[in-house]
Amino acid sequence: MLYRLYQTQADMMSPARLFAQFTGSALWQDGSERTMARKMAAKLEVFSRMRLTHSRPDYNIKSVLVDGVETAVTEEKTMVADFGTLLHFRKDTKAVHPPVLLAAPLSGHFATLLRETVRTLLRDHDVYITDWHNARDVPLYKGGFGLDEYTLQLMSFMEAIGPGAHMVAVCQPCVAALAATALMSEDDNPATPRSLTLMAGPVDCRINPTGVNTLAISKPIKWFKDNLISRVPFPHPGMGRKVYPGFLQLSAFMSMNPERHKKQFEDLYTHLVEGETEKAEAIRNFYDEYLAVNDLAAEFYLETVERVFQTYDLPRGELTVGDRKVNPAAIRKTALITVEGERDDICAVGQTVAAQDLCTGVRPYLRTHHLQAGVGHYGVFSGSKWNAQIYPRVREAIHAAADLH
Repeated sequence: MLYRLYQTQADMMSPARLFAQFTGSALWQDGSERTMARKMAAKLEVFSRMRLTHSRPDYNIKSVLVDGVETAVTEEKTMVADFGTLLHFRKDTKAVHPPVLLAAPLSGHFATLLRETVRTLLRDHDVYITDWHNARDVPLYKGGFGLDEYTLQLMSFMEAIGPGAHMVAVCQPCVAALAATALMSEDDNPATPRSLTLMAGPVDCRINPTGVNTLAISKPIKWFKDNLISRVPFPHPGMGRKVYPGFLQLSAFMSMNPERHKKQFEDLYTHLVEGETEKAEAIRNFYDEYLAVNDLAAEFYLETVERVFQTYDLPRGELTVGDRKVNPAAIRKTALITVEGERDDICAVGQTVAAQDLCTGVRPYLRTHHLQAGVGHYGVFSGSKWNAQIYPRVREAIHAAADLH
C-alpha cells in the first residue's frame, strides 16, 4: 500500500515536473539576461530537480591518470547475475595492476555512490565493482536475494575475476565480504582474495553504538517487516516483489539533516540566478546521485537488520551462510586491512577493527589498521583525506599482499 501511494503521487507530479524541466530549459536556451527570466528559469529547474529517480546514474569515468599518462577507461560487463552485474573498468594500458573487487553497499543508493572510490583505485589497480540492480526491476520468478545470496554472489564474482584478486568492501558489505573470504579460505578456493580491505563497516555493532545502531535495536524485527516492507506495484518488472523501498531509506537520511538539504536547494537557485555555473553544477551532480534510489529485496534488508545489527551473529560466532557456519579464523593467507573514520557516526570507531580480533589465523605481518583523524563516514572512501592519506595506506597494503604470492 505504501509503495502504491508513493507511486501514485510520483505519477501525479510527473507532468508538472516535466513541464518545469522543459520550460526552464527553454528559458535558459533563450539566453536572456533579464533578471525576472533568470529567476523564473532557476525556480523551474529547482522544482524539476526535487524528485526521486530509480535508475542508476552513469559512472562517467572515461579516463584516469596511470603513471602520469591519461588513459582511456571502458566499462565491460564481466558477469551478469539476476541481482547484480560484475562491472569491469578496463584501462587501455599494458601496465599490469592487481585486480580488485570493490564490494558496494546495498543501502538505498546505487553503486555509483562509490564513483570517486573507483576513480582513485583505478590509478594503481584493475578495478571491478558489484553493480547491484534495483530490486523493483527484478522479476519475481528470479527468486529471493538475502544476506546469504549476497555473500555467495561475492564469491561468484571473485571466481569470475580469477586467482590473484583482492577485495575492498565499503560499509555494509564488510560482514558479507569477511564471511565470503572465510568460506573461500576454508575451501582453499584458488580465487580467495589475497587481501581483504574493510572500510567503515559494521563488523561488531556492540562497540560504541551509534544512532543507527540504537534505532536498529529499538524495535523487534517484526516491526520492521510490518512497517517498512512493501510490494512493488504495477507497472515495474518486479511487480509483486517485497522490497524495502529506496525512498524510505532516503527519507530517513534526509530527515537527519533537513536544513542542510533545504539550504543546498536554496544555494542552487542563487547560483543559477547569479550565473555561478560551476557551483550550480556541483550541487546538481550531488543530488543527481543522492536522489537516485535503489530498492532492496525485503529478505536482504530484514536479514541485515536482524543478523548484523540486532543479534550480532558474526562477532558472536553464530553467522551462517546456508548450512555452513562462518569461521573467520579460517582466514590465514589473506592480508587484512581495516579502515575507520574518527568522526564516523554510522559505523563508530571500533566496529570495523573488530575484524582483526575475529581473524585469529592472520599473521601480524599481514595485518594493517588505519584510523583516519577528522573524517566522518563518507570521508573514509571519498574526499581529500581519502585520496591523500587513506588511499596510500590501502594501496601499499594491497600491493604488499600481491608481492607475497
